[in-house]
Amino acid sequence: METIPIRHIHEGPKEPNLSGSFSVRDIQDLLLEKDMVQELHRHDFYYILVLKKGSGSHEIDFKPYEVRNHTIFLMRPGQVHQLTLKTGSSGYLLQFKTDFFNSQNKLAQELLRKVSHINFCSIDSDGFNKLETILSYILKEYSEKQEGYQEVIKSNLSIFFIELVRNRQNKKMASKENNPYLQEQLEKFLELLETNITKNKQVSQYADMLNISTYQLNAITKTSLNKTPSELINEHIVLESKRQLLATSNQVNQIADQLGYDDISYFIRFFKKHTDYTPEAFRNNFK
Repeated sequence: METIPIRHIHEGPKEPNLSGSFSVRDIQDLLLEKDMVQELHRHDFYYILVLKKGSGSHEIDFKPYEVRNHTIFLMRPGQVHQLTLKTGSSGYLLQFKTDFFNSQNKLAQELLRKVSHINFCSIDSDGFNKLETILSYILKEYSEKQEGYQEVIKSNLSIFFIELVRNRQNKKMASKENNPYLQEQLEKFLELLETNITKNKQVSQYADMLNISTYQLNAITKTSLNKTPSELINEHIVLESKRQLLATSNQVNQIADQLGYDDISYFIRFFKKHTDYTPEAFRNNFK
C-alpha cells in the first residue's frame, strides 16, 4: 500500500554528531537563484521556515498561506504541506527531530508543545530582528562546530521558542485572559490526536490518557476553542483522510482500514457527512 512521501533530515559527513537529528540552512543557499517548488509530502521532523524576505505560497494540511516578509511557518512531524518559494527569498530553514530538542528536560518539552500548534505567524520588524540574531548565531554554531555546540544550539532554540510564545501572548492581550492550565491540556490533547487517531476515537480514551474526566476535557475544549472533544476528534479523522486521499493513490478501502475502520460504507458516510463529498469525489475534485 502506498504511503504519503516522508522526507528525512539530510545526513552528511559534515555534521556526524547531529546527522539526521538537526540542520539549519540559509534560504538563499537552498534556492540557488531558482524557485523552490515542492509537491505534497510530509516530514518525520519539525520544520521551521523563517523568512526575512519571501514570496510564494505555502499550503499546510490543506490550509493556504501567503508567503511574505517577516513570516514564520512551523510544522509538526506528520503534517503534510506543499511549498512554492520564489527566488529572492531570504531567511532560515531549521529542521530537527523531536528527541533532539526534547532530550534537554521537561521544560523543553512543554516549550515545544506551546509553539508547535501554530503553523503560521507574522512578526513585526523589531521582533523579527531579535529572532534573526538568534538564528544567525545558531547557524554560526552549526557551521563551526566548536566544543559544546550542540548544547549552544539547543539553548538558543529555547530562546527562539520563548520569543515566539511571547509574540503570541502579546497578540492575545486584547482578548480574554489566557489560562495556562487550559492551554497546556488543550495542547496535550491535540498532540495525542496526531499520534493516536487511527486507534483511538473515543473521548473517554483521550481523557484517560490525560488523567482527567471527560467532563473536564469537554470544558477545556469548549472554553478554548468553542468545540467539543468529539468535534475535534472528527476533524482530525477527516484531516488524516484528506491527507491520504490527496497524497497517495491508495484505494478508499485501504485508507479506511489504515484509519481503523472495518466497515468501508461507514467510513464513506462519515467522510461525506463532514465534507459533503464522498472520498472518491473529494480526491477527483481536489487532487
